[in-house]
Amino acid sequence: MYTSGVPPVPYSPPWDAPFEQRIGALSRGANRVAYFYEKPDTSTFRYRIYNMIQSLSLTSGRTSGAWFDRDDFERADRLDRVLGLCDVLVICRARYTGRINRMVTRARARGCRVLFDVDDLVFDPAYLHLIVETLDVRTTDDATWDWWFAYIGRLGATLDLCDAAIATNDALGARVAAFSGKPVHIVPNFLNREQTELSRAIMDAKRESGFARDGRIHLGYFSGTPTHNRDFEIVSDALARLMDDDPRLVVRVAGFMEGVGKLEKHRDRMEFFPLQDFLNLQRLLGESEVNLIPLQDNAFTNCKSELKYFEAAAVGAISVATPTGALRDAIVPGVTGYLATALEWEETLRAVIRNLDDHREMIDMAERDALDRYAPERQGSVIETVLFGPEYRARIVSGSSFGSQSHGTGTDKKAVQ
Repeated sequence: MYTSGVPPVPYSPPWDAPFEQRIGALSRGANRVAYFYEKPDTSTFRYRIYNMIQSLSLTSGRTSGAWFDRDDFERADRLDRVLGLCDVLVICRARYTGRINRMVTRARARGCRVLFDVDDLVFDPAYLHLIVETLDVRTTDDATWDWWFAYIGRLGATLDLCDAAIATNDALGARVAAFSGKPVHIVPNFLNREQTELSRAIMDAKRESGFARDGRIHLGYFSGTPTHNRDFEIVSDALARLMDDDPRLVVRVAGFMEGVGKLEKHRDRMEFFPLQDFLNLQRLLGESEVNLIPLQDNAFTNCKSELKYFEAAAVGAISVATPTGALRDAIVPGVTGYLATALEWEETLRAVIRNLDDHREMIDMAERDALDRYAPERQGSVIETVLFGPEYRARIVSGSSFGSQSHGTGTDKKAVQ
């Protein structure tokens, strides 16, 4: 484990702001975007709304953004103020209701463009069985199926209301386009400013210490949600054999873990942390030499983003990942990390551990990659182009509506843009 000595970070959600403060921020820009999400959280909301608004604020000053949630949405006066100010409304992964339908109708009547932002393949019922299998959902009762069909169906219905969509990568974007027949734009997940500042402090401390370690080697698995049991199974047997052979190895788990399989015999060399806020997660990552990203390889997981790579890279943890689409595109094998299929995990990890002291250049390269490609300052112009690009401006000038005459899934499929 790296011993740079960065202490736990005091944390409070940076998005805890009253409505009046948020609506005041929305009124400042020439271009204005309002984001709707059911209830703020540290996962989808952080990546797809908080980070987006922050990035826009760091870019040019032309665009202002604000968010509102279900509590705001259910107050007519607040909704009126939001819709009266915004030029673009982005609905992020929100389940269909009659209120959302009416909100979209009102926004469109005011000349707003309405976009749907989604970060997972969770809108098309055709993939429902694959999703519940991948997430290891217990499907022994009708209520579970009722919930999942309702959840996915309602997300798809909200997507269907909107003029276009935003996805995190090309694979997911293609699925959105095939399902909805709508234009799809790509805005990747990325770091926020708080993460980049803390990550730089962590790396500075590690460099000042000469990358000092305590003799143990921490292999980190940062699950985030209670739906990764089958992902961890991909690597657990290999980890057990590695721990049989090397007493230096410690497996660090942050988040949810229902069972550890063959690692049970090494439980005394496992560290368990509860779900972390996004800053202290960077600290735990930065103490780990190796970041494990095992995933099942299917249509659902190939639509996931590369966020586990760039968050680890920013604090000097070497990632070993299943080569799903976004991770394969993000990681240059042997340069910024490693890729391992299901049969290659043990061999790859043995090589990484054996040569651990020779990876300083890889650590530097991956850090530069993370802070270059995934810094918030880099994303604002991309987001602005998606929200207020030539297509939007041309239709405003012509006076045409963004409304669609048909809300079926359609057969005239548009390409991902």
